[in-house]
Amino acid sequence: MQKENLSQRIADTLKKMIVEDHIYNYGEKLPNENELSQELGISRTTLREAIRTLISDGVLVVKRGKGTFVAEKIDQYSQNVDVNDFLNKKITLRDLYEARLIFEPEAASLACKRATDDEINEILRLGEICQNELRKDPGGKARIDSESAFHGAILKASHNEFLGHFLPILTNTIQKTIELNYNLDVIAEEAYKDHIMIMNFLKSRDSIGVKSAVTIHLHHAVLNEKISFD
Repeated sequence: MQKENLSQRIADTLKKMIVEDHIYNYGEKLPNENELSQELGISRTTLREAIRTLISDGVLVVKRGKGTFVAEKIDQYSQNVDVNDFLNKKITLRDLYEARLIFEPEAASLACKRATDDEINEILRLGEICQNELRKDPGGKARIDSESAFHGAILKASHNEFLGHFLPILTNTIQKTIELNYNLDVIAEEAYKDHIMIMNFLKSRDSIGVKSAVTIHLHHAVLNEKISFD
């Protein structure tokens, strides 16, 4: 148990070095095992366990023959989970929005209560990037990536590991919306306004307000895409 706690503490330390202290930047290769274990004053076995934890959390990625790297920022909101298995099946846009309406407003509410100040600031930063992409090109890949990162950061800030696994549903919904190519300008305009509302409630840590704002945001999308829940 003591060893397990140490590896978790090291994982937390490494994550802080990446996310908060920016000692290792996104996409950067970590030092080799010997160097890093000496720097942290731990055994290589403990370091390996900590790295496995961060790989599972999407913070680090292993590139065969190259080493261990800090994940790109957007990838850190993604998890390798079984939810992708059912997304490979024939899931309708209606199914995806119904699922989001079930879990996403509550996740945003939890984020208001549990997120650190740094996490809230990061969500707001990603939100502004998303707003710019919505204005530039509502159907572009950068819009998909930025919106996925924004909503994914909210999910992650809920500090509920299970909810954190649902990012693929968010990304898949956005992708299918773009592929549908219906009312994209209207959807983007509504999303822009809704994101302002969501970010304002997050900034003020109004958990009830943000829950309502996310619900409204999803209903706007459903309405503009002419999706029926009947």
